[in-house]
Amino acid sequence: MAGGASDPPRRGKYAALLDAELWDYIDNVNSWYPPEIAASPIAEQRAVYNRMCVAFHQGRPEGVTTSDGLVATAAHAIPVRRYRMADKAAAAVVVYYHGGGFVLGDLDSHDDICAEICAGTGFEVVSADYRLAPENLHPASFDDAFTVFECVAATSALPILLSGESAGGNLAAAVAQATRHHPRHAIGQVLIYPGLGGDESGRSYIEHADAPLLSLADIDFYRRIRSAPRQSADDPTFSPLRDQDFSSLPPTVIVTAECDPLSSDGEAYRDKVLAAGGRAVWREEPRLVHSFLRSRASVPRAAEAFARIIGDIARLGTSD
Repeated sequence: MAGGASDPPRRGKYAALLDAELWDYIDNVNSWYPPEIAASPIAEQRAVYNRMCVAFHQGRPEGVTTSDGLVATAAHAIPVRRYRMADKAAAAVVVYYHGGGFVLGDLDSHDDICAEICAGTGFEVVSADYRLAPENLHPASFDDAFTVFECVAATSALPILLSGESAGGNLAAAVAQATRHHPRHAIGQVLIYPGLGGDESGRSYIEHADAPLLSLADIDFYRRIRSAPRQSADDPTFSPLRDQDFSSLPPTVIVTAECDPLSSDGEAYRDKVLAAGGRAVWREEPRLVHSFLRSRASVPRAAEAFARIIGDIARLGTSD
């Protein structure tokens, strides 16, 4: 993980590679959520993370309205938040899954990102507050993600797009694969620096094993804390890259950060979709790190990358 502003030698090869504005963001995040907090109780980690998210919240763009609701299941209810433009009929609906390593995050942690996607595309956005680990091991988060998709498919006539970042990108990909033959299957998916269960001998896993804000050790921690006993790494609802069939997937855009061990997952996923005859684009945003969306207000590279992501969602939602 990155050192503090007063400790530049620990920045290593990233000292010159990353812009000063991005280092300010990294140092800010680490001041809120330092690496050593991983040893703290999960409840404390979540409380600190939530306070950090409030501090970074950019507010909702003018014209975005929200409503909270519940998707009922036989055993529990899944909180959701719906975003709409007050003065514009939506052409599509985005089902969005937040990041947080399957351990952190909720409807509030990524609220402004969902609101900006709504404002930037004019589409409805439905954000899903899926169950978190370690209280709820796999497949709990996937089951909730799938259930929210099915609810949207049953209650909205709009074309459906799937999207999510980090852990949420994993869920979006898993839901896209599980629902590819559904009568209301997604018309597109946009995966933002997703963790897809890729080969850890891959390029980015080696080159960026100790990248700021997400290291290989962090990835291993989140995978272990989410895993049920005897969890199979080949379960495609756990590791979408381990699926044996990549046919019939919706048009896909995967966006990763150059300085992120997970970046190779995006490249590998694109290659598998293309090899199966599908449509997929992978874009590695240069000189950015995992979680860069949260830095968009202060880091020009991140703002430009987010604008491209919003454009990707808009194009997929209006293409035939």
